[in-house]
Amino acid sequence: MKAKVSWVEGMKFVGQSESGHQVTLDGANPGEGASPMELILLAVGGCSSIDVVSILEKARQTVTACHVELSGERVDTVPRVFEKIHLNFVVTGKGLVEKQVARAVDLSMEKYCSVSLMLEKAVEITHSYQIIEA
Repeated sequence: MKAKVSWVEGMKFVGQSESGHQVTLDGANPGEGASPMELILLAVGGCSSIDVVSILEKARQTVTACHVELSGERVDTVPRVFEKIHLNFVVTGKGLVEKQVARAVDLSMEKYCSVSLMLEKAVEITHSYQIIEA
């Protein structure tokens, strides 16, 4: 896997993945692009959400929506790394079986999500879930 990050101006950069997708990063102006640490949260949220939906669909659960609310706590000293990240999965569907949702979230966080598994070596990662009937 390869990627490229190019300086635009000031603290604004554009990242491009090997597949051609682009993302704007900005370390000074939040309105111009996400910060690198925000992208870390988005990466763990995206990776785990893909797993959760995939696992639930394989279990023949009728998922109509899924999002994950993420919160990260950073240390006060430089480098300002994350010390804690919490993911709360909100899964909406028809007749979802709670046991299946819990299993999907646990499997993602403990076995499949490569981003969270990589981060948990240095960050305390916790998770929860909510089920909403469609």
